[in-house]
Amino acid sequence: MNFGMFGAAAALGIAAIGSAIGLAIAGQATIGAWKRCYMNDKPAPFIVVAFAGAPLTQTIYGFLLMNSMVDSTKDPWYLLGLGLICGAALAISAIGQGKAGAAGSDALCETGKGFANYITVVGLCETVALFAMVFGMISV
Repeated sequence: MNFGMFGAAAALGIAAIGSAIGLAIAGQATIGAWKRCYMNDKPAPFIVVAFAGAPLTQTIYGFLLMNSMVDSTKDPWYLLGLGLICGAALAISAIGQGKAGAAGSDALCETGKGFANYITVVGLCETVALFAMVFGMISV
């Protein structure tokens, strides 16, 4: 049995769990912001879907990392640790991104302004996930 394969699976699985949590957080806030728009007879901006869907990318990064780990000849225990830690980093990034997206949806629907500023913060959360994926891939 190769425990490194558990690490590869963890990279994807834990990242996907974080994406699901981040999507739920941002999605709930987006729906609530749209509801307020409708209640106030304001147009509900569709562009806030970008905030709601942003945490999904961490699942893709987990998949890419998993694929690079599957053929690795590194020590299986090292791969297990790498998958767990990188998967956790991806998950936490997705949850933080969901929270930032939630705030962005709320602010944009309330004011109708600031999309570029809000999406920049969401992108900063994305950067953490990209670093975790790339550094993980480099080390296998």
